[in-house]
Amino acid sequence: MVARSNAARHQASSSGETAARGAARAAAELDRLIHERVRLGIVSALAGVERLSFNELKSLLKVSDGNLSVHARKLEEAEYISCNKSFDGRIPKTEYRLTAAGRRALERYLDHMEALIRATR
Repeated sequence: MVARSNAARHQASSSGETAARGAARAAAELDRLIHERVRLGIVSALAGVERLSFNELKSLLKVSDGNLSVHARKLEEAEYISCNKSFDGRIPKTEYRLTAAGRRALERYLDHMEALIRATR
């Protein structure tokens, strides 16, 4: 009876270790481009709307102009978002949209995070 109990504990421990290893491996494979807080905020905010202005994103994410510009540029370079610059009279206006590639990347990221959460529970 004691042997079964120890064996059951060992099996549970081994499966826990396997889940932990799987979770660690999954975490290492996350899309680092989206995983950063500000960039995840940008793509998440854009996923729910057609477009957002620079000032709307800045206010929503509570970041500085420079911080938003740097992170938005990285997402643009990866073609996850598109940027349209125009003028409203004499006032410059910058708007961002989530691209199809960005939407797919966000979906993969969310699926990955859900799998990671399941593996760690």
